[in-house]
Parts: sequence; C-alpha cells; structure tokens
Amino acid sequence: MNTTSTKSPNKAVLLLNLGSPDSTDTQDVRRYLREFLSDERVLDIPAPVRQTILNLFILPFRPRQSGEAYEKIWTDEGSPLIVTSYQVCDLLDNRVDIPVELGMRYGNPSTEDAIRRLKGRGINDLLIIPLYPHYAMSSYETAVAKAQEVIEQVAPEMRYTVQPPFYNDPDYIAALAEVTRETLEEEEWDHVLYSYHGIPERHIRKGDPSGCYCLRYEDCCQRKHPAQAMCYRHQVFETSKLLSHALDIPREKYSVTFQSRLGNDPWLKPFTDKELERFPTRGIKKLVVLCPAFVSDCLETLEEIAMEGKESFEEAGGKHFVYVPCLNDHPRWIDVLEKFTREFINEGGAPLALTEQNQPAAE
Repeated sequence: MNTTSTKSPNKAVLLLNLGSPDSTDTQDVRRYLREFLSDERVLDIPAPVRQTILNLFILPFRPRQSGEAYEKIWTDEGSPLIVTSYQVCDLLDNRVDIPVELGMRYGNPSTEDAIRRLKGRGINDLLIIPLYPHYAMSSYETAVAKAQEVIEQVAPEMRYTVQPPFYNDPDYIAALAEVTRETLEEEEWDHVLYSYHGIPERHIRKGDPSGCYCLRYEDCCQRKHPAQAMCYRHQVFETSKLLSHALDIPREKYSVTFQSRLGNDPWLKPFTDKELERFPTRGIKKLVVLCPAFVSDCLETLEEIAMEGKESFEEAGGKHFVYVPCLNDHPRWIDVLEKFTREFINEGGAPLALTEQNQPAAE
C-alpha cells in the first residue's frame, strides 16, 4: 500500500472481504474452515452443537476436498481473492489522499492486523467498506461486527463510518453492466443467469427487524418495506432487475438462483446447480452466467460456477456456457470505491453501529 507522507494523517479506508486459506495445503484449509465455520453468524446454531458438527463431520473430511478445489484456481501469486483484493486496495490507494488498508474476515491479511497498522499511523477517523454489495448476516454483518470488535479492543478512540450495502448504487450497476455488455454483444446466448451466494431462509427471517414480514408473503420482496434494508433476497432481486434494465435484457430472458448451500435446512431457492441441469430441457442451450454477489473472483465463482457449473450444464445438454468475470480490478469498480471514499473525505460521517437501533435506512 502507498505510505507516502502526502496522505492524510487522520482519515483512512479499510476494505473488508471474506478471506482465503494461506495455501491449498490441508492444514491451512482446515485452519481457515475452522475459523470460518466457528462464526456464529455463519453457522448460527448453539455453540456446543456447532463445534460438534464442525469437529466430527466437517473438519475431518472437508479440508482435503476443499484443498483440491482450491488447487484448481490457485495462481502463482496465491489465492485469486487475496491477489485481486490487494490489487484493488493499491489502485484505490493511488487515487485518493488517505491511506487504504485491506482486512479479511477470516485468514490473512486479518482485520485486526489492518486496524493495528492504521492505529500505528495515527488514524482516528475510518471509513469501513465491506466488499459485499448486499446485506447478509454471514457476509456483510459479520465483517462489520468483527471490525467493530477489534476497534473497541485496540483503538477505542477511533471513529468509524460504515459504507451501507450498495446493491442498487447507480455507479455499481453501471460497472456491472460494463463488464457484462461486451460478452452479451459478442456471444450467442439464450438466457442470462444471475447466480448469488445462497443463505439459509432463517437468516432472512432473523434479519427482519419487524419479525413479521420477510418470507411471510409470496411477493414480500416486491413490496416496499423497511425490512428490505437488511433483506439479502430483496437486494439480489433488485440488483438483477436494475442490471437487466441497464443491459436491455427482457424479464423472460434472465433468472436468479442461489449457490453454495450447506446442510439440510431450507436455503433460498431456486438452486443454481439444479437450474443448470434443467435449462437444456427447457430449450436454453446457450447460457451467460454472472455472480453479482461477489466483487472478486474466488472459489465460488471460478471453481463452483465457471468449472463445475459449466460441466453440469453441458452434461445436461447445454451447448454454450460463458462465465462473466466479477468486477475484480476493473477501472469502473475502482471508480465506485473512489466515489465512496471521496464522499467520506468531503463529508465525514458519524459512526454507524451495527445495532437494531442504527441500521442502514430503507430505500
């Protein structure tokens, strides 16, 4: 990161993302999965039950399987997610007059190390940007909660502002449209699939501040309601609608699905893997796939969709499968981050606490 003396001594930006194992070695993957799946916002079940499941049924087997999956996408520089996140951090750092740091919710570079570095530089006013366009307790919320916890412990004097989810931000939508448009213009396609990371339905209900709206009505995501400020399902539908409008994709030409489920509890439907198998039977033989819940390509996009998803689609009779990369380090995406940063520099902002009393406002 740029550490020249021209940077402001008081304000800074902290970019937060999920994280990745340090290597594809089974021990590194096991260490990462233990931290990830021990998070009560990911496996939101009583701690004794969570640890029993983790130690008896997941950690003895999953690390080797996950390590093999990571090997398929690993680069000479390391994890694609980490490499790209550092690139984004450096690009933003070079555009703005305040320091920019990177922290991962799990693994390295850790959120704690990033905040300690900022404290060491005399930072007392921080913009936290979770690199998640949509609100979910297992992504956006846990990343922010971890940063808050660290700040309270090691830098209680530090002010912080949290960037709200930007799922409907016009510049974010424009950036997605730009990285997608060329593919749609150059490739033959019958249908566009937006595949989002799945979450359990109970997470949607838990995130509903009213306790009586989300998933209670068939059209709950289409109605206006304050709960939608924290509703992942509503927000991914909204992103898909806005992006399709920007790209002139008719409603019948796109679908929204959910991937990466774990366990047997009800998860958001329809499931990506099942739909990929059904599409060819419905005459959809040429498919373009995007993963708008991710801003950086990672295991879930490169291995699960671009490799495994493509194979499933073609085995079911599909003829042409095109995966559109995430925003990664695209200049239009850096423009979006720069906009958020300059708004913070110019206007500042009061600390935003992740509490029921102080949630992002509904649109």
